[in-house]
Amino acid sequence: MKKIAFLAGTSGLIGMQLLHQLLQDSSYDYLISVGRRKLALKHNKLIQVEGDFSKIQNWDIESKLREEDIGGIFFPVVDAINKKSIEMHAFCSLGTTIKIAGSKEKFFEIDHDFVMGFAKWTHALGASKFMYVSAMGANSQSSVFYNKVKGQVEEDLKVIPFEYLGLFQPSLLVGNRKDFRFGEEVAKILTKPLVWLKLGKSFRPINDNQVAKAMINHANQTKSIKVDTISSKIMQEF
Repeated sequence: MKKIAFLAGTSGLIGMQLLHQLLQDSSYDYLISVGRRKLALKHNKLIQVEGDFSKIQNWDIESKLREEDIGGIFFPVVDAINKKSIEMHAFCSLGTTIKIAGSKEKFFEIDHDFVMGFAKWTHALGASKFMYVSAMGANSQSSVFYNKVKGQVEEDLKVIPFEYLGLFQPSLLVGNRKDFRFGEEVAKILTKPLVWLKLGKSFRPINDNQVAKAMINHANQTKSIKVDTISSKIMQEF
């Protein structure tokens, strides 16, 4: 085996793109998708693990994988993880909105606590690289709650000693969301001229597949820096 990828947030906009692109990427032998519920998708490279994210620190990966195993086909995966004999990367696109979450407290739990739980869990398992979807304007000192939480996550992730931490800060995301977001739809209309004229790469909307492609590309590069912040402008090139 070459590599294993752990994914969290695969039911979301970028997460689904990540999943599809990684399934086609020959450098990853298995993808372990972690979620509160399973996706209606099957693939010989895909292993789905479900559970309560608030208790992820107590998850035993071997037990979780054996729950999904039929005939012992995942034994090499379990063995490689236990022995830390394979390169492992983690991709996190967990996130919600205050409206969907229902409160600021619940939003913080999902966007901060669940992300940090996933990061600590994958690092303990042996993941060397962590790719996180943050947001343009992320700043732990921001007066905007959303940006403040994203900034806090970035700062807290830096404490975990991954060999490489990629912080991806996309601008307004374009893609087929399951949920309707009025503010985003208005913003898309107002910023369309930037896309047509190919102006303002730092601020114009970015496609979900571009973000996913940038994350996979950076994960597979040899990095000389430990923490990397990737702007929307840079991701526009993918």
